[in-house]
Amino acid sequence: MFKNARVYRLNTPFELDELGLHERLAEKGFRGCGPLEAMTMGWSPPLGPQAEMLTHAVNGCLLVAARRQERLLPASVVTEAVAERVAELEQAEGRDVPRRERSQLRDALLAEMLPQAFTRSRLIPALIDPQAGRVLVDAASEKLAEEVLSLLRESLGSLPATPLAAPSAAERFTAWVLSGAPPAGLALEDQCELRDPAEKGSVVRCRGVDLGSAEVRAHIDAGMRVAALGLNWQDGLELVLGDDFSLKRLRFADELLEQAMDGAEDEDPALRFEAEMTLMSEQLRGLLGALEAALADEAEASPAAKAPAADAEVAGGEAPPW
Repeated sequence: MFKNARVYRLNTPFELDELGLHERLAEKGFRGCGPLEAMTMGWSPPLGPQAEMLTHAVNGCLLVAARRQERLLPASVVTEAVAERVAELEQAEGRDVPRRERSQLRDALLAEMLPQAFTRSRLIPALIDPQAGRVLVDAASEKLAEEVLSLLRESLGSLPATPLAAPSAAERFTAWVLSGAPPAGLALEDQCELRDPAEKGSVVRCRGVDLGSAEVRAHIDAGMRVAALGLNWQDGLELVLGDDFSLKRLRFADELLEQAMDGAEDEDPALRFEAEMTLMSEQLRGLLGALEAALADEAEASPAAKAPAADAEVAGGEAPPW
């Protein structure tokens, strides 16, 4: 079950099936870091190391998983080692060590220390939904999601996909909070993040607070806007929606999980996995479809969207076709 989701819109139909995608990903299969490599990334079976397939079809979607391994060598450790080596040289040779030589020392020490550093791996699942035309990456940060998408592009040769976004999302979230009426199927939770568009460092995080309270409204009246908003989708999925269309802190209702497992053996990991993935894909497909429709409708209904047609009418000409 995804904890987060970075969403990308596929600009062309995705034609590969489970086997075809597996064959493409196999060329970029995961391998561990070499002695002098700080990081590697490749594809790993989403069903675990015992599985052979690098893809898994479920509910019309294709599940894949990138494994990222990095060597744990903090910059502070390298800096301290360089400082000690510089001090030794200065004391032994009675001279100052210039910047260029310090840089060479750093490179030499990195080559010496990297092979001895511990490694850490993490699995980053991604869900390709050809039916909805989306790719979802279970990553909290944009940087990590882009790394996975770049690996997918390298494996496939190309993948025309762009991050899902909504113009003026913060303004729309703010309107939902002020009205207390988000789009149909959604309900406000008790958390949000407010930011001042004029001052980047000005942030207020509210949790366990009634979003209709005077305190929240006062921040909005002062010019702050809702940059992230806690929502509930059809009483089955809780999440925090960011103004960059990121989905964070995904939590599926226990009742839905129980319904998904109805008739299946709880102790069978394979059946439970299928049930959970089917539930997750259905919920996310419905949520994202509703959000895209609502935000698009609001954009069309806004005064800014209507302005060109109004201007054309005043001028006596026909409204442009777009």
